[in-house]
Amino acid sequence: MYVENPPPNYQMLIAPLPEAVTILSHLSANLDFIHFFTKSRPELAASIGHYAAQIQPNGMIWVSWPKKSAKVATDVTEDVIREIILPLGLVDVKVCAIDEVWSGLKLVIRRENRPNLRKAQ
Repeated sequence: MYVENPPPNYQMLIAPLPEAVTILSHLSANLDFIHFFTKSRPELAASIGHYAAQIQPNGMIWVSWPKKSAKVATDVTEDVIREIILPLGLVDVKVCAIDEVWSGLKLVIRRENRPNLRKAQ
């Protein structure tokens, strides 16, 4: 698991983690899970393709952005995320409230773009 730009209370939000889960300090390949916090559309656009290349075919990326009600300056919304990720072969499958400030959108590689599924068919 890799986390980018986590809020100060992130450890509290996810505790306790299963024993098998390790939070990496550096991005690496073949990850099951990346959690990316961003307030910036340009940052999202510049980073998400690279993150998508680092997950396993059945892995996931959660993108989190400040809720409108949080009154945190941001140009990221669900629609902005979809506009950026859909052309990259990603699709959103879940949305949730992380806490009172952050929303999250779960992204996965579109089924027809997963290498292991194409080989199995």
